[in-house]
Amino acid sequence: MPRAPRVAIIGGGIGGLAAALALEHRGAETIVCEQAPTLSEIGAGLNVTPNAVKALRALGVESKLNAVACDTNFLNIRSWDSGRYISRTRRSDFKEKFGAPNLSVHRADLLAILAGALKSTDIRTGLRAVSVEGRAGNAVARFADGSEIEADIVVGADGIHSVVRNSLFGADVPRFTGCICWRGMAAADAVPRDINIVDGTMWMGPHGHVVHYPVRRGELLNIVAHFDSDGWTEESWTRECDVSEPVTTYAAWHTDLTRIFPCSTRWYKWALYDRDPLEHWSKGRATLLGDSAHAMLPYLGQGAAMAIEDGVVIAAMIAKQPNDLDAALQDYERLRAPRAKAAVLGSRARAKENHLASRWAQLRRNVKFALRERFGGGGKKGDNTAFQVGWLYNYDVGTEME
Repeated sequence: MPRAPRVAIIGGGIGGLAAALALEHRGAETIVCEQAPTLSEIGAGLNVTPNAVKALRALGVESKLNAVACDTNFLNIRSWDSGRYISRTRRSDFKEKFGAPNLSVHRADLLAILAGALKSTDIRTGLRAVSVEGRAGNAVARFADGSEIEADIVVGADGIHSVVRNSLFGADVPRFTGCICWRGMAAADAVPRDINIVDGTMWMGPHGHVVHYPVRRGELLNIVAHFDSDGWTEESWTRECDVSEPVTTYAAWHTDLTRIFPCSTRWYKWALYDRDPLEHWSKGRATLLGDSAHAMLPYLGQGAAMAIEDGVVIAAMIAKQPNDLDAALQDYERLRAPRAKAAVLGSRARAKENHLASRWAQLRRNVKFALRERFGGGGKKGDNTAFQVGWLYNYDVGTEME
């Protein structure tokens, strides 16, 4: 009997752990190397779209996800100044339409679910990768402490500032979008009771938009605000700022939104950068996964979803061709790159429409959203979502990999 493939994963975030779990299920020997002293995620929310729920179903953790997530009935799109409802997409229908609900979850909760499901994976924390070399018959990862790990395959799941990607293909050239983001997390019971926080809500206005939705069984409200500005250019999710920044930026917006901002006791800001899709993901026996391969803007909510799908597919391809791992990596890239590229480009297009400044352009967009929500149109029959994302949500990676 041939030995199980040995796979080293650089990065212990959601994508890395999803890949490790998928590989475990397929019988691989798996090592996860994480530079932080513990497995941890930032204190932010995550929109788990139906395709991501189905990918987590394939990993066997859907019931655990349901126990900590929120299943919102609507996505409400509201006007920035009047508060008028532009569109109300009925998410309660998603399970019937797309085969899974749309959930919202705290990132740390999802990471804990994935980590808790791992049985045989060797998790090594406090191990910072400095380079990866993809060879003809294996790959090697080298770390800051002087150690190295040789494996049949090394997978870079180390995010937008990927050491693995830089080692294989050189430094990327991200472009500043001209957009600054703020995020906060409020206790639900701190928010005024007359404000709707049980649904997902998106406020759209000139040069910006704000999204908020419940996480952790409705105990917390995740808030993310985007605004066109070049006043900050650091790409970091952990830079704290004062609540006065979003309060001042959105001072003229509707009070159902602005009254929420002070309810979060901590605020963070970062500059949003865009990256072109890579032409190739692999070199020798080293490859990429998730944001390392296809970092995308957040406007379709697909960053984590694509990473989880990647993990399911790479595990299936390795299991299918354990004696030809080069072919397995080629098939992985062939299956995943077109879909990931479409998500990258779709997110880029969505960014422009979200921040229209012209009143006439906003009116045309809002009418289009309302008509789509009521009558559908375009894409698969029944895809009456404002952003026409049925092509994303209908996909079931678990079924595809059977």
